[in-house]
Amino acid sequence: MDDKPAEPARPALTPAEVSLATAVQEVERHVATGGWDGPVRVFALVATARALATEPGLERQLPPAVVAAAGQDPTHLTSIEQEDLPPAESLEELLAVLSWPDTVDGAAVVVERVVLPPEAEDAMPAEPDEAMAYLMAHPDRQDVRLAVGVLRSGHAWCAVRTRAADDDAAVAGGPDVVPGLVEAVRATLA
Repeated sequence: MDDKPAEPARPALTPAEVSLATAVQEVERHVATGGWDGPVRVFALVATARALATEPGLERQLPPAVVAAAGQDPTHLTSIEQEDLPPAESLEELLAVLSWPDTVDGAAVVVERVVLPPEAEDAMPAEPDEAMAYLMAHPDRQDVRLAVGVLRSGHAWCAVRTRAADDDAAVAGGPDVVPGLVEAVRATLA
């Protein structure tokens, strides 16, 4: 018999949360088709049904399955990749200058990072160039792709893919996997 306490059950996701999770997973899979070592990618998330109602001709541009899904689910989201992002030295700087019109229901960001186990981070040098060399040479480093989406309602979803397990079936997800990035993306919607 196992003496570990049972983890509390997560409440079921609302339809809006399911739509957000689906949109974030689709964005991450889309970015994954381009391989690794890519730039930061930013997406607007819009309610598909509302976009179809306000944009004549959009129905001809979307796949029939998306149009059908929007007809059945008013929370269905369509992602629109943002091109010509403003120049920025860091992801934080980029997110600080982004803002969205009211017609955008949410935003998603996809970024790659290198992570270390906590015990390895404790030994990282303070000097930036030395820290980068340490990070890139560390045998326990993991390359990860983070996709984070947030709705104006506050709901969030994160998807995480590791280079070591680069398979759609191995992408992990949850609402609070990358809390700092969730908050940064949420701030772009304020």
